[in-house]
Amino acid sequence: MNQRVTEGERRARAALTRVVEPGDEHGGRWLRELGAEELLRRLTSARYEADALTGASERRIHGFRLRAARAEPDRDLAAAEACGARLVVPGDPEWPSQLDDLGDARPVGLWVRGRPDLRRWALRSVAVVGARACTPYGAHMAATLASGLAERGWVVVSGAAFGVDGAAHRGALAAAGATVAVLACGVDVAYPRGHAGLIGRIAEQGLLVGELPPGAHPTPSRFILRNRVIAALTRGTVVVEAEYRSGSLVTARAAQRLGRFTMGVPGPATSGLSAGVHELLRGEAELVTDAAEVAELIGDIGDLAPPRRGPVLPRDLLDPLSARVLEALPPRGRTAAGTDIARDAGTTVDEALGRLYELHSLGFVERHGQDWQLTAEAARRPNARRGGA
Repeated sequence: MNQRVTEGERRARAALTRVVEPGDEHGGRWLRELGAEELLRRLTSARYEADALTGASERRIHGFRLRAARAEPDRDLAAAEACGARLVVPGDPEWPSQLDDLGDARPVGLWVRGRPDLRRWALRSVAVVGARACTPYGAHMAATLASGLAERGWVVVSGAAFGVDGAAHRGALAAAGATVAVLACGVDVAYPRGHAGLIGRIAEQGLLVGELPPGAHPTPSRFILRNRVIAALTRGTVVVEAEYRSGSLVTARAAQRLGRFTMGVPGPATSGLSAGVHELLRGEAELVTDAAEVAELIGDIGDLAPPRRGPVLPRDLLDPLSARVLEALPPRGRTAAGTDIARDAGTTVDEALGRLYELHSLGFVERHGQDWQLTAEAARRPNARRGGA
């Protein structure tokens, strides 16, 4: 452990993860102004002075004090150790400093389960999030993106939920890659229960991360607040399928506010599950369709996506003059004399005839007496003549 973080500080922050709800800016401000040990002392003091903590109502402060009185940090730290977890706090070498961008909404600390170093993994990470009730298309795109990113050495971060999240984690694991699940509960709690096996695999091969202490269960608000950690922790966020009111859009907008890259995978214009993504893409989000495009956008110099082009056709291999001669032939079913072809191609008759014989040997044209026409196969090829699609 880093000597800058004392045992008293760590113990106080462990207690405060039971007192301060994720993202609570009042608690964050007190923590910044007073320090963890002093804040805990004031919350647990028998003689509480009304001006000891400012900015929150008496009723709310009373709630903080009730929680603080029940906190058992030594018990939580022991429970974390028993399941292979640890508490990472600001000042630790493993603390991801990009979380400081959240200001007073920064986590009090992160309970981390798994062997890898969170800070190092977060430096090259990307979030893949989306709809819980995703379509087969959404699941396929999430898994394909995640496996492609993992193969390129990126850490895939998501929330372990059903749908897109689960597909992203599985895609990364299938590629023997790195993945992090940011949970809205304790890192020793398998939620959702249907993902107990997946969460167990992530704990063995990757990292489980959460703001809440061992044994804590999720609430609807904690899911939404968890998303800010996903956004801050990563270099960028990719949204794969999301309705207009999706929690994934909360993650994407948090990423935009934090100056992170925001990306979306387009879907059918008729799909309500892609409506939220398309709304993002009409704004400042970038459109991506595969891992190479994501890596090019958020990666370092040299992480370039391959140029996009259709399949190489036989016509693409022709030299420019041969291509012009081929374009000068009339549609299939009609013939043309060599002189007419030369005129339309803008070349001499001898040059045109030389190219026509070459095109004949390649199967593009056939000869009928002194005239020429396209073969049936050439007429079916895209761009075989002018006006072709």
